[in-house]
Amino acid sequence: MNVEFKLALNAYLKQLITSPVRSLTDAIVFNKKHSKLEKIKKYGQDIFEAAEKTNGIGRMERQLLLNLTRASKNGFEKLMKENKLDALVTPTDNIVYAISAGGYPGINVPAGYYTNGTPYGISFGGLKGSEPKLIEIAYDFEQATKIRKPPPLSRLHI
Repeated sequence: MNVEFKLALNAYLKQLITSPVRSLTDAIVFNKKHSKLEKIKKYGQDIFEAAEKTNGIGRMERQLLLNLTRASKNGFEKLMKENKLDALVTPTDNIVYAISAGGYPGINVPAGYYTNGTPYGISFGGLKGSEPKLIEIAYDFEQATKIRKPPPLSRLHI
């Protein structure tokens, strides 16, 4: 994930028009410079720093991407097309990580609450280009279940 995170974040930041932060390195420096504002003590930036230590996609990462592409085409995509599915549904966000790595869209919405009040979700994943349908399905689920509860303002830590 670190390699992909670094490459994707650098590509995204590079195309921004007005941002002074143009790379992962810039983001790390910015966070350190504004550590109080960015709440570095509370949240850290371990993921940023681990990703920054990577040097792009090497032979091993290329092989993993090739395997992932094959699995996507012969697995997820085949399942969706052969069964004429609009979405694949899973509890929590398990599917989102797997399908997003293959370039497929996914969405997660609240499905309930643990006994301590922490929400858990249900995920809907689809084929490339199915974002409008996934949003429609997720919205319909939310409207049908009315599970989502906005947190009380007193719990916000801004």
